[in-house]
Amino acid sequence: MDLRFSLDPDLTPELREQIIALWVDVTNAGGAVGFVAPVTADEVRPLATSTLDEVADGPDRLLVGHEGEKLVAVLVIADNRFHLKTHWRVLKRVMVHPDTQGRGHGAALMREAERIARGLGLAALHVTVRDGLGLDRFYKRLGYREIGRLPAALRLSATDARDEILM
Repeated sequence: MDLRFSLDPDLTPELREQIIALWVDVTNAGGAVGFVAPVTADEVRPLATSTLDEVADGPDRLLVGHEGEKLVAVLVIADNRFHLKTHWRVLKRVMVHPDTQGRGHGAALMREAERIARGLGLAALHVTVRDGLGLDRFYKRLGYREIGRLPAALRLSATDARDEILM
């Protein structure tokens, strides 16, 4: 089935709940999108709400991918909120549903974000990655390069701190 993308779709209550459900599924499958598994919708909802409100109120943008009627991919193109950084954006909450991984949806999502960025006249996109999951290899295959690390910046538990990789 084909993957269909939409930029800045209407953030209906139904779509908001679908995004929260995707966020929960991705996290509970081991994804690094702001939480540590296991999580529930009630735990994800406050961050999802504030993230989506920043899209609805601007200046952030939301890119979603559907396979048929099912939401399977999401990312936020976040504004830096600083006048000297208007020429680039940060990609946040890059998510592909675990049931659809391995089909190229993640690469397609990133390529679509890059196409949008070019259309907006942006000079660069930035992404941060949780170390220890191999995500940096995914982004390197797409042409991103590591530009720095924040050692032990992400504390997943009292005994598990991970580097944050800047790409």
